Amino acid sequence: QVQLVESGGGLVQAGGSLRLSCAASGRTFSAYAMGWFRQAPGKERVFAAAISRGGRTTHYSDSVKGRFTISRDNAKNTVYLQMNSLKQEDAAVYYCAAHGTPFSTTYYYIPRDYDYWGQGTQVTVSS
Repeated sequence: QVQLVESGGGLVQAGGSLRLSCAASGRTFSAYAMGWFRQAPGKERVFAAAISRGGRTTHYSDSVKGRFTISRDNAKNTVYLQMNSLKQEDAAVYYCAAHGTPFSTTYYYIPRDYDYWGQGTQVTVSS
């Protein structure tokens, strides 16, 4: 089992920045590809960003590319999502997720490819 706890959400003005953190425990964090997803009210959960287990490879949805940066610190068992130039359409609950199979060499961007999920952190963007 992998336990994931997100933090760092909150209220920010449009154009502002937030950094989300996701702390992992339970298994060897560095063995797992990680991802961030988001879910707005009444909408399905969608992919935002992903990172390979070593951190060398990242992937972003078109809607966040160039504004968000995913990174990880395997020594701290933490994955981050730096969000800049926030827009009202970025408002959502953000979830981090861990791919279930260790030692994969790639990243994943489909929710069903992830086996472990955090409880989510709310991001609200005001105009």
